[in-house]
Amino acid sequence: MLVRRIGIDLGTANILVYIPGRGIVANEPSVVAVSVDDNRVLAVGDEAKEMLGRTPDTIFASRPMKDGVIADYKITEAMLKYLINKVSGRFRLIRPEVLVSIPAGVTSTERRAVVDAAIRAGAKTAYIVKEPMLAAIGAGIPIQKASGNMIINIGGGTSEIAVISLGGIVAATSARVGGNKIDQAIADYVKRKFSLAIGDRTAEEIKIKIGSALPQVKEEYMDIRGRDLTGGLPSIVKISSNEVTQAIQDELREIINAIKKVLQETPPELSADIMDKGMVLSGGGALIKNIDQLVTKTIGVPSYVADDAIFCVIKGIGVVLDNLSVYKKAILLSK
Repeated sequence: MLVRRIGIDLGTANILVYIPGRGIVANEPSVVAVSVDDNRVLAVGDEAKEMLGRTPDTIFASRPMKDGVIADYKITEAMLKYLINKVSGRFRLIRPEVLVSIPAGVTSTERRAVVDAAIRAGAKTAYIVKEPMLAAIGAGIPIQKASGNMIINIGGGTSEIAVISLGGIVAATSARVGGNKIDQAIADYVKRKFSLAIGDRTAEEIKIKIGSALPQVKEEYMDIRGRDLTGGLPSIVKISSNEVTQAIQDELREIINAIKKVLQETPPELSADIMDKGMVLSGGGALIKNIDQLVTKTIGVPSYVADDAIFCVIKGIGVVLDNLSVYKKAILLSK
């Protein structure tokens, strides 16, 4: 099957790939394993994530995306090449058009790096679209109407907050806090309180299973395994959901402050629209228990989690790719 267009949600935690007519064809962690000796890519995605924290000295497994932008250009290019080859085949007759999502706050240099990496990885043309716009489209928000809509997209590396009206972003900010920083906060808390060292994957598991943005009356508990920092031996401790809530307060406060900043920059007419319709939460971070209640309680504006919150950006990419001629002038950015 000829693949003419590919959409890529280039996330800090995960990369998702969309092809018109086929839907989401790949959903893999943004991790690459590289040979230290000759800088050769050994594994990408799920296979590379399995290696995180478990590699010998000769192999280095890392995330080439940091805070939603390219931290390691060569490895990002290798990752894009792997994904483009995976979904369109190594021996293709045509080079596909590629659409890539980027955070709202990226610089023109960072934008150029994404376009160059996509073209060097095998794209004929690369388009870039800001994540909040895509998340809004994917959440079913009517972005073209003369009415204010607010989207809060909490990803792995960044939280994108934007007010959208008439197909454009009126006010926006990109806070460099997301799922990864929340995981790190949990790992640091466990280290401080229990003198136990845990890896990124364990911290993420704690967040998903018992994490909550607000303290709970009926607490949940989870056994966690790690290395005791006192004796250096493997150990098991029990952590509660309210302890996790305490651990992630600073990160949640950063997201709340970013929301307040955007609301302060929003014109009064659009603020009234947002009060009426509420704010939409999307991204993996929107799945943290009670985060919508926390936002409503602290901001005083109703908020709710979008359907398929984790897939809003890639769903938005799908809509744009399926209607490229309609969106080409409106929301696509040049490099």
